[in-house]
Amino acid sequence: MTLAPVRVCVFDAYGTLFDLGGIPRSVRAELGDKANTLMRVWRRRQLEISWLPLRPGSHADFWRVTDEALEFAMEAVGVDDRRLRLRLMEGWLTPAPFPEVGETMVRLREMGYLVAILSNGSVRMIEGAVAAAGLTDKLDAVLSAETVGRFKPDPLVYQEAASHFGVAPESVYFVSANAWDVSGAAAFGFQVVWINRDGVPAEKLPLGTRATVANLAELPTILGG
Repeated sequence: MTLAPVRVCVFDAYGTLFDLGGIPRSVRAELGDKANTLMRVWRRRQLEISWLPLRPGSHADFWRVTDEALEFAMEAVGVDDRRLRLRLMEGWLTPAPFPEVGETMVRLREMGYLVAILSNGSVRMIEGAVAAAGLTDKLDAVLSAETVGRFKPDPLVYQEAASHFGVAPESVYFVSANAWDVSGAAAFGFQVVWINRDGVPAEKLPLGTRATVANLAELPTILGG
């Protein structure tokens, strides 16, 4: 399936470009089997907090949300170690990219696409991750939800990408591994590609995807390259 020509390709960050699996691996020596459980609880709680309505006048801060979620997760699995907590938080600043990410970004730009990240991560978090992964010169923009003070799937966050490039929503391919993000981006009007890395059944969401890939290496072909 080849999609209609569009020249802007925007990516979610965590789980899409960056592999969060390295975070629990970094503390497995201390936590053993608890490491993966901690990460699952942590990530789920992080997302749950980000989906809550913000109080009037409040501003989105994903670093704070991540820290609060970690506190909850460590208590849930029975871990109390301040140094370990600091190490876990630092893992969000330097997550490893999935192996195919760099080459895919280069290929898309060779095809004429403008390439960007749009993440809930704070500016510090996402810029740190991009620099650590050596992706800075492979992207045309790094956009954070922090700029608009909300979290995805709030339409204001998706609008940030459309406004940055001066295009209508339907002129953007949005790529994410997160089903809730896929749904939010599709509702906003983006053409959405879902990365189903684990081969799980498609969720029955109100709005679906234009295409599904197993990893980013398939993306240039899907987008007509």
